[in-house]
Amino acid sequence: MRRTRSRTRAAAGATAVTALAALLALPSAGTAGAAEPERLTIDLATDTGAFHGGASGSLYGVYGDGVPSRNVLEGMHVRTVSTKAQDGPQHPGADALEMLPPFVDSGGEDVYIYMTDIYRGFPYQWPGADGPARLADFKEKIRKQVRQVLSMDDAYQDHVVYVPFNEPEGNMFGTGEWSYNRVSWLNDPQHYFAAWKDVYHLIKGLDPDARIAGPNTSVLYNQVKGFLQYAKANDVVPDVMSWHELSSPAAVRTNVAKYRQMEKDVGVGPLPINVNEYGHNFHLSVPGQVVQWVSAIEESKIDADLAYWNIDGNLNDSAVEANKGNGQWWLFNAYGQMSGHTVEVTAPHPNQQYTLQGVATLDEDKKQSRAIFGGKSGDADVVFENIDPKLFGTTVHATVQEIPWTGQVGDSAQPRRLADQELTVGAGGTVTLPMTGMNEMSAYQVILAPGGNGGVPAEPSVSWRRTYEAENATYTGGGYSRNGPEGSPSQVGKFATSGGYNVGGLRTGSDGVLSFDVDVPRDGTYDLSVFANSYNLYEMVKQQGPTNVFLRVDGKDPQELRLPLGYKWVVWGHTDTTVKLTAGRHRITLAAKDADLGVTKGDAIVDKVDLSLRDADVTAPALYEAEYATLSGTGPGYTYPGASGPGAVPLAKGDSATFWVYSPADGESTVSVDHLGGGGASLALNGEKLDVSQVGGARKGTDRVRMFLSGGINKITVTGATRELGLDRLRVTPTSGTLTTKVYQAEAGTVTGAAKVTDAYTFASGGKAVTGIGDGKANALSVDVVASKAGRHAVTIRYSNAEQAPATHYNPDPIARHADLSVNGGPARRVLFPTTFHFNNFWELTVPTTLKKGTNRLTFTADELPDFDGDTYNQYDQRSPYAPVVDRVAVTPLATKQP
Repeated sequence: MRRTRSRTRAAAGATAVTALAALLALPSAGTAGAAEPERLTIDLATDTGAFHGGASGSLYGVYGDGVPSRNVLEGMHVRTVSTKAQDGPQHPGADALEMLPPFVDSGGEDVYIYMTDIYRGFPYQWPGADGPARLADFKEKIRKQVRQVLSMDDAYQDHVVYVPFNEPEGNMFGTGEWSYNRVSWLNDPQHYFAAWKDVYHLIKGLDPDARIAGPNTSVLYNQVKGFLQYAKANDVVPDVMSWHELSSPAAVRTNVAKYRQMEKDVGVGPLPINVNEYGHNFHLSVPGQVVQWVSAIEESKIDADLAYWNIDGNLNDSAVEANKGNGQWWLFNAYGQMSGHTVEVTAPHPNQQYTLQGVATLDEDKKQSRAIFGGKSGDADVVFENIDPKLFGTTVHATVQEIPWTGQVGDSAQPRRLADQELTVGAGGTVTLPMTGMNEMSAYQVILAPGGNGGVPAEPSVSWRRTYEAENATYTGGGYSRNGPEGSPSQVGKFATSGGYNVGGLRTGSDGVLSFDVDVPRDGTYDLSVFANSYNLYEMVKQQGPTNVFLRVDGKDPQELRLPLGYKWVVWGHTDTTVKLTAGRHRITLAAKDADLGVTKGDAIVDKVDLSLRDADVTAPALYEAEYATLSGTGPGYTYPGASGPGAVPLAKGDSATFWVYSPADGESTVSVDHLGGGGASLALNGEKLDVSQVGGARKGTDRVRMFLSGGINKITVTGATRELGLDRLRVTPTSGTLTTKVYQAEAGTVTGAAKVTDAYTFASGGKAVTGIGDGKANALSVDVVASKAGRHAVTIRYSNAEQAPATHYNPDPIARHADLSVNGGPARRVLFPTTFHFNNFWELTVPTTLKKGTNRLTFTADELPDFDGDTYNQYDQRSPYAPVVDRVAVTPLATKQP
């Protein structure tokens, strides 16, 4: 529903949230009488088991190949996915056998198929005059699903787990209209148990190697013990035990222990566990919340999938667009790069939600410890104990990073580097990191490695920043509303919001002005991020799409900003710009009309603005240390003289280091490969080996490669090719001028059939775009592009897509349209385009493509895909026959090496 409006105005002024300063030091005596800070203690001497990585699962998080991209999937280290039966009508996309290959190829482990999602509705609407008839229909559908899986390659079949029933106590064997006999199995289990036995034998009869998960209840009921007793007595014990935890991290630890006791009492197992729903809207997208769940799940050594409350294909509010990640994505990227074994972490309030919690690992082979933690504002000491001098020496190199909250649909850069220092290990093998000014919405990472080898510490990546809450700003004019409180520990179904409140009033017809009083330390350019939201289906917003507002500083230098759209109210993204400020106080205003630029169209709510100094720290190249990368066949070396950070990586032939590199937009960047000599290596970008000469050499040096990086997440792999290269780090800087981009407007291309040029979308470049592509190959767009030389190129498509299927419950159901892209009449490649939330909201998506020298014809067509067996089509408009609206196409060479 629309946010409630009131006429009360916010108090003037701004709350400046102190920027985090991580001061790394030995324990100090402290100030007499001062309260002791909370302590998170990491005991490196207490091994708690092999690192598992199971918290990075996702329910309905993968729509299909490309939504999200394989970079985003692999870089998040997604271990398990629960998804719908192939061709099921629950939601668009997420069909099990369509997302299975890209998921597995991106490093995924298991796909849990919700066999019940072959039906519409929730509770599931299974047809039949009575319970036995309904069960008979379901068995036929199960038989078909298993046969479809068996048609896949063996390499993919091995990653399938069947989930025959989902929340049976509220669905097929509950008390509702669509249940077996309106008697809950929790009270009388005979019919459910018999059905479980029949379905179990049916699946195993068709596929003796099948793995089956259950009972998949909404909570871990006490009756699950009776289910285990029946399953053991009838030889139908599930291969994986599954249930849901829409509760708290404390419940995860408690219930896993409770279930393990059930197993012991019954005499089965121990079975693998998949908690295939966890977390609430208040938690998801917020690193400081999710890290508390991660710590409980990792400690319990189970798999678990983030809950699906919103749209599918975005990894449960982790992925942005097709190839970007928000703060939650970067948290899982850090989590997935842990290795070795976990160690004991003692929190100041053990197993208590909304407090400081964490997880830590020690990898003896790498001589490296990693910790991720969060959930608390203010100060705390992070204490590493029992640091082994045989592994680390008497000095450690500590890198501290912050992973901030950037909203559900807000892109995030790589974690901020707060500190990078060499520390002397104290008595008893202890190092204390005093963390000051922490934000409870952020997560933090510490990486410890051996020090004392002459490594060069890096500067912090941000020197000054402040947050100014909208509810504390001054509002003048009409239409004001102070909305909230939003999500909180007592309202976990609502969305997280900085400060708990937000402000409305900037909308069509308004004269509102929201004023932020800021105080900055020095003259310079400042990065300004406006955290805002417009609900894409709200009537005022539907007219134009992105809501436009007007920014001024001290009444001058007007800018028009387009605020981000979301799939519901209070779904936050951010719009970024820069402002020039002199030292001292200024007033930054967001207004609904501007004398020079026009008036607002739409309706927006504003959460906060972030302001940070764009100094040498920010504009310096982003650093990616090789010893912190994902390593294969090698480990870091800590005795390289002159290395940055704690060391370097010796890359012998075939060894590799993989870096997850951020780019703010699709375009050229200079990737500087700093090395210490000794050999050569090849480069690959997003899984493709680049056609450039080797990097490296006999002596220390830097090789500079101009690469086209996709906006968001890029996978750069350095692989040893000759002798042994000492790889130090990558430095990445957006640049321009070497990889020449040629832009082609879609309306200048050739349209055929029903495809047509339209001027209906005002935010298309030049005011025109092409629509109506698809619903048959005759309705097409062809664009002739020119390549100066043959080879791989980045084809960047600016597009929009707002198609949405009718939903049956709380999940919005946007559809990822597709285009079949053919080059010079060759075989078409199917490309998925995620929703942009409005046809007048344009995003970019890059497709690596091989072009010949000279003129190449790119042809875009589309048609509706049939179901898996090819004989039927979806009857709920969940598979679009259309391509997105195409605005323009840009073509850029993929890479070149600089002399």
